[in-house]
Amino acid sequence: MEKLFYRLVLFAAGLALCVVVLGAYVRLSDAGLGCPDWPGCYGHLTVPHASAAQQVFPDKPLETHKAWKEMAHRYLAGTLGLLILAICITAWRGRRSLPVTPVLPTLLLMLVMFQAALGMWTVTLLLKPAVVSLHLLGGMATLALLVWLAAIRVPAARVNGYLRSAALLGVGLLICQILLGGWTSSNYAALACTDFPTCQGLWWPPTDFSNAFHLVRDLGLNADGSALSSQALTAIHLTHRLGALVVFCYLGWLGSRCLRVSALVTWGRLLLGLLLIQAGLGIANVLLSLPLPVAVAHNAGAALLMVALVVINSKIIRGEQT
Repeated sequence: MEKLFYRLVLFAAGLALCVVVLGAYVRLSDAGLGCPDWPGCYGHLTVPHASAAQQVFPDKPLETHKAWKEMAHRYLAGTLGLLILAICITAWRGRRSLPVTPVLPTLLLMLVMFQAALGMWTVTLLLKPAVVSLHLLGGMATLALLVWLAAIRVPAARVNGYLRSAALLGVGLLICQILLGGWTSSNYAALACTDFPTCQGLWWPPTDFSNAFHLVRDLGLNADGSALSSQALTAIHLTHRLGALVVFCYLGWLGSRCLRVSALVTWGRLLLGLLLIQAGLGIANVLLSLPLPVAVAHNAGAALLMVALVVINSKIIRGEQT
């Protein structure tokens, strides 16, 4: 039972990473509305012919390449949901022999159900930035919980007390930065600044923070229905840059602390390496005008940073419990 449980968890964690990356690809290739309905596509479980699609949605022409991208993401996410259901059932059946409480797999299953609802609302509410950003965060949370379950078999680490709090804070800062990244992407603000380290040739160009972070609004609009200004997009972009600077400095410091603990050296090196790559990808996105492979890799980098931090936290917390 234990071997089956961990095989399911490891496979689901790998699949969750693929779902996160594919979701970023769908969003960044402007295919999020490739299918105007949910869970099917133009009333079908697969992408239909153009004539069949037109009968269902005559005012929304079928773009086959976008529809297949969206459906591929849905198929993969649905498979992940079934895997997590199997993990939950296995955890309850083996609750007396597994070193894992079935509560966490149950919470994970509930999260995936909510994530499915967010996927539906992403389509039916026409890419509202708040929904799209929460959908991204939900995918990252799903990945993090699966990694946490998988990391139980990773050897624990005994450290000083302050490092536990520092590692937890690192996760919190990364979550905030992922949300800022999702908000930047969902508002199409990634190219509000096309130079680096300056923005629009200035260190601090005109900004509109008053309208930049209204959560309840449609894509491209202010809360009152007027068009979102370029100054608001600039404010969103600059906030993401500043957040990136904070996270880069803090996780760089945290990684250097991990290098001083023998049981964390490998993960500290991984954290620092991923951090440097992620910073380079973020700068490349600006200077190269957001090429799709680089933008998708930037999302994957955030997911891998989350994986590294979750494993580090798991090792530290379990080390204190032994």
